[in-house]
Amino acid sequence: MTDASVTSSPDALPPPEPVRIGLVSVSDRASSGVYEDKGIPALREWLERALHNPVSWVTRLIPDEQDGISTTLRELVDVERCDLVLTTGGTGPAPRDVTPEATLAVADKVMPGFGEQMRQISLRFVPTAILSRQEAVIRGRALIINLPGQPKSIAETLEGLPGATPPCPGIFAAVPYCIDLIGGPYLETRENVLAAFRPKTARRPSRG
Repeated sequence: MTDASVTSSPDALPPPEPVRIGLVSVSDRASSGVYEDKGIPALREWLERALHNPVSWVTRLIPDEQDGISTTLRELVDVERCDLVLTTGGTGPAPRDVTPEATLAVADKVMPGFGEQMRQISLRFVPTAILSRQEAVIRGRALIINLPGQPKSIAETLEGLPGATPPCPGIFAAVPYCIDLIGGPYLETRENVLAAFRPKTARRPSRG
């Protein structure tokens, strides 16, 4: 007997479930037009490569204002009904870096493992990674994750460092199962980019 999750033809599978994803770039200068935002394009490019699911995007470019960030996160989850919200920027120790505080203010549950793993990945490159304060939380049936501000760091934290010694898993490998557990859509990743991890009992046939 063969494993259906390995041998099933992608053409025989039902279409992937649609997902709504919120992308938030937090930056005083980008939001005021001083320079072009690179966070949202980097997030969207990586997710389009990584996911089979059709995505409805909801994007926001906002300044480093704690109340405004919290209001935006509530809107994306409670009004826009996003299943996943990713923020970029505003997670350092500077006075204007308030994204973690704004995120915790809207949380029903805190998921500290995401931030811990992001710092582990970044520490492979720079000792100042310990200064980053990324958080992840659950609000309702949505997962909210703070990511770094630089496009290269965004990709590294999402995808991990599979070629490193030892390999360092990216945080997105755990995102689909987390969203399963909170009642969201079934996210399907392209395994040539990143293989999502689920227990055997939670897996559906794979598209590869």
